[in-house]
Amino acid sequence: MANLLEAFHAWRLRSRLFGEAKHQVDEARHILKKKGEQIPRAVVTEIEGAVTAVETARTAEHLESMRHALVVLDERMDQHLAFARKSTAREYTESIVVAVAIALLLRSFVIEAFQIPSGSMIPTLEIGDHIFVSKFAYALEIPIWQKKILSWHEPQRGDVIVFRYPLGTETDYIKRVVGLPGDKVEVRHNEVFINGKPMSRELVDPRFKYHDTFDRTGELWLEHLDNHGHKALHQPQQLTNFAPVIVPARSVFVMGDNRDNSNDSRVWGTVRYELIKGRALIVWWSRDPDRGGWSPSGIADWFASIRFRRFFHLVD
Repeated sequence: MANLLEAFHAWRLRSRLFGEAKHQVDEARHILKKKGEQIPRAVVTEIEGAVTAVETARTAEHLESMRHALVVLDERMDQHLAFARKSTAREYTESIVVAVAIALLLRSFVIEAFQIPSGSMIPTLEIGDHIFVSKFAYALEIPIWQKKILSWHEPQRGDVIVFRYPLGTETDYIKRVVGLPGDKVEVRHNEVFINGKPMSRELVDPRFKYHDTFDRTGELWLEHLDNHGHKALHQPQQLTNFAPVIVPARSVFVMGDNRDNSNDSRVWGTVRYELIKGRALIVWWSRDPDRGGWSPSGIADWFASIRFRRFFHLVD
């Protein structure tokens, strides 16, 4: 075991030394190429000689010689090229700026995090779930103008989408697509009909227990939209009906999976394509937001409220 640790330590030191050598040689060559006209020829020759010494030691894999050559090269660069070298603070700042820029680009155009604030999508999504949303699923949107400039896919029945609320676009909603452009959607006694045909479904559990601000019981159904299966909740004592509507062009009819406790297209109408932000992908974090506090017992309860079973749960 001791021999393995020694070998690993030696490998790490070797890798670090080779990495430093590459970085310093690249930096020296970059400065000479960019600022060569401002540097005296004698200095250029001296720096090139130091670079050659590092490269020779690196090729021969002579670590002690490489270490010495690096010290010499670093001293020569500090002596003659300090005006062009980046400070450690500048390198860190540039790295942070690049990382932030990449994160902002990803958030704006590719992936955005979203938190589930209500129980309207139970059992698919629970209050306190944190999900990633693919903003690249249907189109490319310029966030500042909220305008789509390229589209490649249209929403399909069964997709779980995040969109800007049609009656107040500063708020984001998440629901399931039930009806597509041209579809006739209606609800008769809790049963969804699309184009005059009932949505295929079967009862899974007549007394399914779940938590939606408080403990409740309902019917758990497995529903099928085209070839997409998903679970939905119904309250049998609430006989819901909804008069037929035709979904307009470039719009979708959406409903929550917690069918009788959802504010959706049955209340405020359809969702236009331009309001859709993306498709829900995966739950990456989840905990019960009603639990926890600042007391020792509250902190323990906060950790106990983490739903590990929800981690990396695909949104279907």
